[in-house]
Amino acid sequence: MGEDAVVLNVRVAAPAEDARTVAVPADPTAARRFAGELARDLAAGAHALDVGGVSGDRLAAFVEGLELGNYRFTRASERQPGPEAVDLCGVTGDAAVERGLRLAAATVWARDLANTRSNEKTPAWLARQAARTLTRFGVSVTERDAGWLGELGFGGVLAVGGGSSAEPRLIQAEWRPRQARRGLHAVLVGKGITFDSGGLNRKTGTSMNTMFTDMSGGAAVLGALHAIAASRLPVRVTALVPAAENMMSGSAYRPSDVVRHFGGRTSEIGNTDAEGRLVLADALAYASNRLRPSVVVDIATLTGAMKTALGVRVGGLFATSDELAGELLAAGAATGEPLWRLPLQEEYVRLLDSPVADATNSAGNPGAITAALFLRPFVKEVPWAHVDIAGPARAAEDDGMFSRGATGFGARLLAAWVESLG
Repeated sequence: MGEDAVVLNVRVAAPAEDARTVAVPADPTAARRFAGELARDLAAGAHALDVGGVSGDRLAAFVEGLELGNYRFTRASERQPGPEAVDLCGVTGDAAVERGLRLAAATVWARDLANTRSNEKTPAWLARQAARTLTRFGVSVTERDAGWLGELGFGGVLAVGGGSSAEPRLIQAEWRPRQARRGLHAVLVGKGITFDSGGLNRKTGTSMNTMFTDMSGGAAVLGALHAIAASRLPVRVTALVPAAENMMSGSAYRPSDVVRHFGGRTSEIGNTDAEGRLVLADALAYASNRLRPSVVVDIATLTGAMKTALGVRVGGLFATSDELAGELLAAGAATGEPLWRLPLQEEYVRLLDSPVADATNSAGNPGAITAALFLRPFVKEVPWAHVDIAGPARAAEDDGMFSRGATGFGARLLAAWVESLG
């Protein structure tokens, strides 16, 4: 589990006379929520729970909820006492428990990455954390520095990261098992803005307070790869995290600049606070042109418009393939990380028009749709989906399996989707 998190040690145990009987809801989503609330009610120390023979997806969801509901990120010098272990009595077989623990561990790590404050969390730091954690599972992690990004023409990443003393990075993590299904290569791309001041079009102070979590999309794809590799899923998967810090300085990019992305497409900068789509564009073009993917999914805290449209519990989904959209909607429903599909409305493409570039990065309303339309050309003909998690990536308060702060939304969803491919 995460090093900075407070987590439970959940174990399968023999029946015990003093075990507390709990009625686990039949629906897995309800079971997660119930377990999350239960975990926060547990006193300090160890506990025994009799779950009455619950098994399968229902049991895995219950275990996830216990771990995630108990989650706390803290850097306090002294930690508050809390529950340390839960023995599950009346469980037949522990495969579901192990599965729940794997998925919870991936989400906890994603939460830890996103919750780490930006005085520590530079793009280079994020790359080191990915290598340190994922290589243990057989994942190959490559850290691409600013020099490499310049040589290959990652103009979006370099522009966004140009105002910071912490240089940008591209994190490339590859899971390539020997038994992988031939012809299938899923590429996951996650926005990795380690802090977003808004750049020269700066955010207000209040809006900036949570911007250490603006790399939650990057955390989600790394967390998903954690679960995929730990589960030894027979699917080739590459995760890309374009990581940069969007800051203000004499070297920051400006409104009216023209940026040339990997592959040659250009963007006119209308707003330096629409930076996420610029770094995603480079990574999507790189994936499409160099990695030979069979399918591409990106995930990002991209637009405030999506939070306004869908609130804080549902992510927005755009897709060029009905089949892919259906798979992701099903994975979201199964993991309690729901998505709602929105249209890639062709009549709004004209809003991206620029007199000097292929597109403007600030097309205006409908903001979530125009952001997705901005990204679409960088993927070419490969089936592609864009997931906007501006709402559910953060929780203002404890609620069910969510704990205040970064939620890790998307890690379990993407892992479940990849599992369905295999």
